[in-house]
Amino acid sequence: MALSIYNTLSKVKEPFKPLVANQVRMYVCGMTVYDFCHIGHARVMVAFDVVTRWLRHRGYDVTYVRNITDIDDKIIKRANDNGEPFDALVERMIAAMHEDEARLSVLRPDIEPRATGHIDGMHQMIQTLIDKGYAYAPGNGDVYYRVGKFVGYGKLSRKKIEDLKIGARIEVDEIKEDPLDFVLWKGVKPGEPSWQSPWGAGRPGWHIECSVMSTCCLGETFDIHGGGPDLVFPHHENEIAQSEAATGKLYANAWMHAGAVRVDGEKMSKSLGNFFTIREVLEKYHPEVVRYLLVSSHYRSPINYSEDSLKEAKGALERFYNGLKGLPEAAPAGGEEFVERFAVAMDDDFNSPEACAVLFEMIREVNRLRESDVQAAAGLAAQLKVLASLLGVLQLQPDDFLKAGAAGKVDAAEVEALIAARLQARAEKNWAESDRIRDQITALGVVLEDGKGGTTWRLAE
Repeated sequence: MALSIYNTLSKVKEPFKPLVANQVRMYVCGMTVYDFCHIGHARVMVAFDVVTRWLRHRGYDVTYVRNITDIDDKIIKRANDNGEPFDALVERMIAAMHEDEARLSVLRPDIEPRATGHIDGMHQMIQTLIDKGYAYAPGNGDVYYRVGKFVGYGKLSRKKIEDLKIGARIEVDEIKEDPLDFVLWKGVKPGEPSWQSPWGAGRPGWHIECSVMSTCCLGETFDIHGGGPDLVFPHHENEIAQSEAATGKLYANAWMHAGAVRVDGEKMSKSLGNFFTIREVLEKYHPEVVRYLLVSSHYRSPINYSEDSLKEAKGALERFYNGLKGLPEAAPAGGEEFVERFAVAMDDDFNSPEACAVLFEMIREVNRLRESDVQAAAGLAAQLKVLASLLGVLQLQPDDFLKAGAAGKVDAAEVEALIAARLQARAEKNWAESDRIRDQITALGVVLEDGKGGTTWRLAE
């Protein structure tokens, strides 16, 4: 079966054919680094991490570019509020972003360009747009894009210019020919960082940044452009208008957009009090639980983030790891039908929930086999782990997950030491000390189970 990808531009699944032989060039809009990444960012990070892993597994030579917006209104405001230089804020937030993605087992992109590193390229593209009549400088230091001149504006979002004009207005400090025109270059304002340009000191508009970074890293036309659901309009629509007007070529062959994250069925927002950063979530839940929740839904589907959905993800991983526990080391073997069905699912627009269903069938077969042929069970379990690695899960030692605690905070060595101390107290018939230690262990969220073979432990539900 050939790989197919749902293209936001055409609104249908299309057979995937790279522009150049076996090479895949993919650009994904990354973070604006003024604050810690939130769970919606995690959705995009993980979605395109899975896409990259699967494409490489299929034998493609992938160049994955994910940009960093390191200058914009929010960054400037936050830095000023903090009383720190904007670049100091940016460096802190980038370091935090890399920590978050590492904990979620997200592989770093091949290239991670920053907007401030491409100012000269932005000047060149803006000048090209001016020369072609697609942009204009009204003389106040700003440069605007003429939306009405670009034939096909709205083709990605299916929005019509006539509808967009309703309610559109021009701000007091803007000198536009048309309310729909958007800024390419912003004239300098007091207290803001700025760069020299042919139109005076200023800084780039948001949309031009991605047009320049993507084409600089991947060429004027590339295979896949991706991002979050909120970027279809206006950001990606404006990228198309700028890039195709400047180059006269198709900008991206396929557009992919991850689904939105909803919290308990509602849109995530700070005003509703349901806004969670990745690190806040990882304070309560093991990183693999969060990742599994994200990959167990199709990347295009809205996903509901809730206590119940996280408990379900945790329970699913416990079933897998309990099935993998206690098996001898073995090379991947058997399960060819499972491998084929996993591939069919992933080739169908990266259908990770269907791929997860195949993994569940595999772990059931592992559990069945281990009663009669432990080596066959071990070989199939190793095969399962190879497939699961393409989703970025099930790569831990079973006990490391099963005894890690909700957020990886239970220290297994500490629990084992307390169990040994309790056994010593029981041997000495010091029942009060034994009970005290049991209470201490219980307070850690651990349940002891005394049996003929000794004392074992598990995490409380």
